[in-house]
Amino acid sequence: MIRSMTAFASGEREIQDWLFTWEIRSVNHRYLDLSIRLPDAFRFLEPAARSRVGAFISRGRLDCILSCKKNIEGEADIRINRELVTKLLAAAREVDDLSDRPLIGFSALDVLKWPGALYEPEADRELLAAEVLDLLTDVLKQTIVGRENEGRQLAVLLRERCLKLKEHVAAVRARMPEVLRSIREKILARLVEISANPDVERLEQEMVYLAQKLDVDEELDRLDAHVDEVLRALGQKEPVGRRLDFLLQEMNREANTLGSKSADAETTRASVEMKVLIEQMREQTQNIE
Repeated sequence: MIRSMTAFASGEREIQDWLFTWEIRSVNHRYLDLSIRLPDAFRFLEPAARSRVGAFISRGRLDCILSCKKNIEGEADIRINRELVTKLLAAAREVDDLSDRPLIGFSALDVLKWPGALYEPEADRELLAAEVLDLLTDVLKQTIVGRENEGRQLAVLLRERCLKLKEHVAAVRARMPEVLRSIREKILARLVEISANPDVERLEQEMVYLAQKLDVDEELDRLDAHVDEVLRALGQKEPVGRRLDFLLQEMNREANTLGSKSADAETTRASVEMKVLIEQMREQTQNIE
């Protein structure tokens, strides 16, 4: 199934009185360009998170952000940093001993206001890790759904343009005998004007040479084959963005050659229309995984 590279997904889960949230933003990129932002306490999860993302997504620029906060509805477990408070009190007594006059005292609340005097026990990161990664998996699945939804829309547009390309190819192929007939008549008429006895044998030789020069059967056949391959690729399950990009480059080359060989306005117009369609498809393909 065709997947776009553009998507956004998020999910949150309460784990041991902590609320964890994953956000994933995905845009197009030539390769897999992954940025993972984690709270300091969970940086050890980065290798596992990268591996988890790589199992689901092969291409695109992804920003994966994990945030966490203490659930205010949970019971607060506040503890005193005994070692720090003991040192603070000892330092206060020492300062008081060095002073020539008694200093203004301070309360227990003043001590508790000192940075680090109070702390909350850290959650067990190892116990949280499995559930945090499980939440990441859920959000990745949402991301895939978003990519597939947009991918289906892109596939519809690409198929429509492929069918239009086939119509132009068929029209040019059907018109070529008429083009060559018209050219032959013009040359013959011109020869009659300048000579009472035109060299018919020489005329036929020139017509054979001209027909070879203007022959676009190979270009039309290759265009048909490339269009068929694009349609086939749109039904594949694996990522096909790079393959589609290559096929469209080849199609553009054949359309350019067709235009350079054109001998009438209708064929030139068809070549231009083909290149417009191919360019539209290339723009859409840039966003396919």
